[in-house]
Amino acid sequence: MTKRLVPTDLAALALGVKEATVRKMASRGTLTRYGTKQRARYDLDELLDVLERRDAPATCPA
Repeated sequence: MTKRLVPTDLAALALGVKEATVRKMASRGTLTRYGTKQRARYDLDELLDVLERRDAPATCPA
């Protein structure tokens, strides 16, 4: 399966954050950055996984 890669501005739009936040997430290892530093791309499926994890209800140990 081929990766669907999007530029930083669309990745930020998909996550509802600023472009700087996407770059910071990539530098921290939360997102995988593809391409070059001048032309970074992010995997759309990985962005959707991040959204699911972020929006999932927190579970509290019983």
